Amino acid sequence: MKFRSRSKRYKGEFEKASQEALSLADAVKKVRTFGSTKFDQSVECVMHLGIDPKQADQMIRGALSLPHGIGKSRKVIAFCEDSDVAGAKEAGAVEAGCEELVEKIQGGWMDFDVAIASPKVMGKVGKLGRVLGPQGKMPSPKNGTVTAEVAQAVKDFAAGKVEFRNDSGGNVHAVVGKMSFDESKLAENIETFISHIKKMKPSTAKGTYVKKVCISAAMSPSIMVEVS
Repeated sequence: MKFRSRSKRYKGEFEKASQEALSLADAVKKVRTFGSTKFDQSVECVMHLGIDPKQADQMIRGALSLPHGIGKSRKVIAFCEDSDVAGAKEAGAVEAGCEELVEKIQGGWMDFDVAIASPKVMGKVGKLGRVLGPQGKMPSPKNGTVTAEVAQAVKDFAAGKVEFRNDSGGNVHAVVGKMSFDESKLAENIETFISHIKKMKPSTAKGTYVKKVCISAAMSPSIMVEVS
């Protein structure tokens, strides 16, 4: 493997990385030995699935609250009616409302991570599809960001509820914690994510569903996890 743009630290860690799949517990231990940066790196889990991404009925998309969170809060906004604004802000929304919020985003403001929307205002929010869609921020019923329970959704996503969606290669990935997490808590988060994706297997998917699972930190080599 070539390392033209990799640091000496990364090259050294790659040499220590196992090329064989490890048990989840051992994979977590190995990844945590790579925490030699000055900041608390996020840990990500990637699953390569036996799906056809071109088929709409084989799309894997949704959102999940992990047992121990992901170690960071997220900026959430809420598109809602006036009666829900106060509740959304109390739950942690950095902005809430409808027409003025839509205009603000059309004007270029994008300082948020997740957008929640009430079904009642989606007709007005729809015009933002071309702006929010490419960034993965467009509210959708499939990942729980279009809901009548606006305040609860804001609370969940602000606390770190993770969204996921397969890419064109059939891979699904999500942040599952931080390097500073206790090994058992990090492993439980990963196991929860893997189990959730397994349960979402499309009935039309052929052959092996979960082909490969890897975990890695933001700036470390990946470690393969045994697939059962």
